[in-house]
Amino acid sequence: MPVPCVRVPAMLTEINEANFKSEVLDSKIPVLVDFWGEFCAPCKVLLPVLDQLAGELDGKAKIVKIDAHANASISVRYGVRAVPNLIFFKDGEVREQFVGAAITKQELRNKLESIM
Repeated sequence: MPVPCVRVPAMLTEINEANFKSEVLDSKIPVLVDFWGEFCAPCKVLLPVLDQLAGELDGKAKIVKIDAHANASISVRYGVRAVPNLIFFKDGEVREQFVGAAITKQELRNKLESIM
């Protein structure tokens, strides 16, 4: 089955090895990092959910994306072996992790709100 074209959400910031520390580890608000892959259909299905949630939580928490394959050293550092892999950070530390796309927007919101 072909993977539908999905626009890159406007609310999600694409990060990389160069800005990971400033965008995630040094963030004053909780950060949900979406480790994704270009050819990952579940990752693309999750994009609109993450985009919508990013807009709703703007200023309280942020959601960013990082290409797991292009930024392999960060993926290895955080044990990312499959995508999508969602890692929740607060004060530069991992607070929670979820692998897969079988998660609802409300479940994501609850996880973020629990670490705010």
